[in-house]
Amino acid sequence: MSKQQDADLILKLYDLRREATMREARNWFFTFNPTSIQDVTEVLLGEHSGHYRMVVSYWDMAAAMVNNGAIDEQLFNETNGEHMFVYAKIAPVIEEVRTMFGNPDFLRNLETLVKRIPNADEKITALRERMKKFAELRAERAAKAQAAQA
Repeated sequence: MSKQQDADLILKLYDLRREATMREARNWFFTFNPTSIQDVTEVLLGEHSGHYRMVVSYWDMAAAMVNNGAIDEQLFNETNGEHMFVYAKIAPVIEEVRTMFGNPDFLRNLETLVKRIPNADEKITALRERMKKFAELRAERAAKAQAAQA
């Protein structure tokens, strides 16, 4: 496949990310920080089940396209970072999710792609640190807003 065709597919994937429901799901996922299988189970049984499923299945699908040669891996990784973000959030509980739901291939494409990125472990660690800082900033902002209303 030509670089132009790869670029066209990446841009189509980007357009899908801009769709209103997907954007809503991605915004919600930004605030989702699972630390246990219980966190995932609660989401799957709650109002954000669709958001969770939409985001993780989208990135596993995109990763499958890369893993199977439909999109150039280097170009994909250089033009995207969100797949690492999604994986960094899910990785701590991924084995439990696979076991609980009897799906050993759950997010296998995403995991495979991310783990091939040079220095993936270090990048994921740094990404998690940034996520913690954002969570702290959100909590501070919420506390200030609540104090202002009181």
